[in-house]
Amino acid sequence: MKVLVSGASVTGPTLAYWLRRNGAEVTVVEKAPAMRLGGYPIDVRGTALGVLERMGVLERVRAAHIHTHTLRFVDARGRSVGSLRPEALTGGGDGRDLEVPRGHLATILHEAVRDDVEFVFGDSIAELNQHDDRVEVSFAGGARREFDLVLGADGLHSNTRRLAFGPEERYSRYLGYCFAGFTLPNDLGLAHEGVNGAAPGRMGVLYAPGCTDTLHGFLMLARPEPPLAELDDVAAQRELMARAFDGDGWEIPRLLEAMRTADDVFFDLASQIHMPSWSRGRVALAGDAAHAPSFFSGQGTSTALVGAYVLAGELARAGSFAAGFASYERTMRPFVRVNQALADTGGSMLAPATASGLWLRNRLLRVAPLLVRTGLVGRSARRATTALDLPSYAA
Repeated sequence: MKVLVSGASVTGPTLAYWLRRNGAEVTVVEKAPAMRLGGYPIDVRGTALGVLERMGVLERVRAAHIHTHTLRFVDARGRSVGSLRPEALTGGGDGRDLEVPRGHLATILHEAVRDDVEFVFGDSIAELNQHDDRVEVSFAGGARREFDLVLGADGLHSNTRRLAFGPEERYSRYLGYCFAGFTLPNDLGLAHEGVNGAAPGRMGVLYAPGCTDTLHGFLMLARPEPPLAELDDVAAQRELMARAFDGDGWEIPRLLEAMRTADDVFFDLASQIHMPSWSRGRVALAGDAAHAPSFFSGQGTSTALVGAYVLAGELARAGSFAAGFASYERTMRPFVRVNQALADTGGSMLAPATASGLWLRNRLLRVAPLLVRTGLVGRSARRATTALDLPSYAA
């Protein structure tokens, strides 16, 4: 079987690894000119750890663990509201859940499979034409090739999904917030911690991934309607955030100044993907392209790893690709559903849209240590992250 995988971040190399292990001839196409390094740290926990273990890379990923010690919350004047261990919010276990730089994880996954599959960088799918026995693919670079299957692993704004299933707005569920992320110098001496400062409907974060001279800055804004016009206009993104946060205290002026000069600003909407089907003919989707849970859930990477493993395994086990796609959805949908539900309270916890909501959140943070000890905080997350027993597939 000849399979084309679109996307070489986390889902794509994982999918390629398991497809190749099960006998497929795999090509991975990635629009970036090389593996993309950098990016915010991402979490891997629960069932997803089993995928890394079966790939033989778990110890390498564990060695890159950031060890964030605490998340601190302050009010608009910088006064302490409360603090938590990260595991308290995620329901994870100290010493087992992993947090690693996105680029580091992607590199490890790529190195696990790069000698066994074809990687094509600096190109993307321009057109898909499905036939009963094949898919004709035209690439942006001009090449034309045929594959038995095409699998989209190209993220929240999937090009494969657009070509095979239609516009993103059919499947996107906006969660009421937009955000901007960027890096800035660590002039505050922060290490292994995140500091969250919130005002009604607004949040700024200074995050120190380990002990480095660089911080990750993050600004999040509640908006009843998605700011779609700003998605492709960097100047408009900066203006939107500058207007919304103008006059705020704490370290917000530092964050705004860094955003104005940063060359790595990433702006997007907090949103999920909900689709009635993850496959159409010989094309199927995995990871965020199929079922993005949003960063509010903390489970985007973990569900992507599990989904890639299950999709490849079910294709190998089934008698046909159609049966494989169907069993992949039956296996994954309950797991995806409970993990997407984790995002329902994410915005109200990080940046409540109203003054009363922020007051309540701050009161809860003050008693959070007690809630953690009694198991009331993190219980639903803990159940969601382990809601699927990882199937076993023979090579």
